[in-house]
Amino acid sequence: MLKKISAPSNPDSRVLLLSMRNLKYHVSRGAVYELEDVIQQCDAVDVIAPKFNPTFLKATNRIANCTANIFKNGKYVQSLVNQKIEVNKNYDLFFFFCQSIQDVLVLNSIKGWRERCRYAVCWLDELWAKDINSWLPQLRVLQNFDEIFLNFDGSISPVADIVRRPCHSLAYAVDAIKLCPYPNFTERCVDVLNIGRRSTVTHNALLDLVKHKNLFYIYDTIQDLYMADYRSHRSLYTNFLKRSRYMIVNKAKFDLTGKSNPQEEVGPRFYEGAAAGTIMLGVPPKCTAFTQNFDWSNAVIEIPFDCSNIAEVITELNQQSTLSERIRKNNITNSLLRHDWVYRWEKILETVRLETTPQMQVRKATLQKLAQIVSTSDLGNYEPQLVLS
Repeated sequence: MLKKISAPSNPDSRVLLLSMRNLKYHVSRGAVYELEDVIQQCDAVDVIAPKFNPTFLKATNRIANCTANIFKNGKYVQSLVNQKIEVNKNYDLFFFFCQSIQDVLVLNSIKGWRERCRYAVCWLDELWAKDINSWLPQLRVLQNFDEIFLNFDGSISPVADIVRRPCHSLAYAVDAIKLCPYPNFTERCVDVLNIGRRSTVTHNALLDLVKHKNLFYIYDTIQDLYMADYRSHRSLYTNFLKRSRYMIVNKAKFDLTGKSNPQEEVGPRFYEGAAAGTIMLGVPPKCTAFTQNFDWSNAVIEIPFDCSNIAEVITELNQQSTLSERIRKNNITNSLLRHDWVYRWEKILETVRLETTPQMQVRKATLQKLAQIVSTSDLGNYEPQLVLS
């Protein structure tokens, strides 16, 4: 039997935010929880963060998904939490960042979330158009929301056809203040950062440089990455980013695209790398979202996915210090002025016709001030020379 509790209730809060932070610990979730932290800093928010039901602790997402299919619409499926949470206060807005469509099952453990909230908004993260028909029961749960935002432009139209609710494109973002390497200058002591899915050819070429040219190369060495604490993980990752000269980036799920999945989308690494001022090397996606959000010169230096001559690419860039400085400044400045989470929250509030807050204006002023610092700073003294020849 589930424990019944009341949702947190602050008299001044106008936003009720549902977070998966006590249920999902994969590293890919860390940035989302940072978004939730920024919202809490910028608005009056109560947070619901359900916890695991020990009875179902070993149950997998696949079991939950199959159960939802059996029940056709997911309405009566009990989510894997140990609480039945009741909302006892009225709010202007209910907000849920749904990174995986099966996350919607947690809504079944929250009583009154729709009735007590004037508007309900869901931001639906990674959902590929080719998979949509496999998630029809879960997607129909989204019919309870007023507005739905999606990162993947190619999925907007088919989702809208199913849920019959307004669906909007909303680009990913970052905590640009945390990722900005200013005003405290940090030496870029990491030569190359390569996180997540990667080309074996490019990776082996970089490993060869580690062996023969003393390259400082950081990359993943384990699978099934889970966080003990998302703040500690994001702090570590942020410090890697701010200290990296180059970062390997590629379109989202690049190893899955092709004839069976022609959809190309922008992954979060592009936003993270740009905000930290790394020079990004890789294969950018061919889609409107990329050309609109990374429309400055050399946002990404395009290289082949399998780049056996990565040493030559880096060596050539090392010899163009003026170009490197310009790339870094453009990446950081554009991120501060366009790709902080506060701008996405502002867009969401605008869509449901809610006012922005003084805290949001303060954050935007801080971002603008940092952008000014970056534009007038000299990066030259903080660029160690990397000799590969």
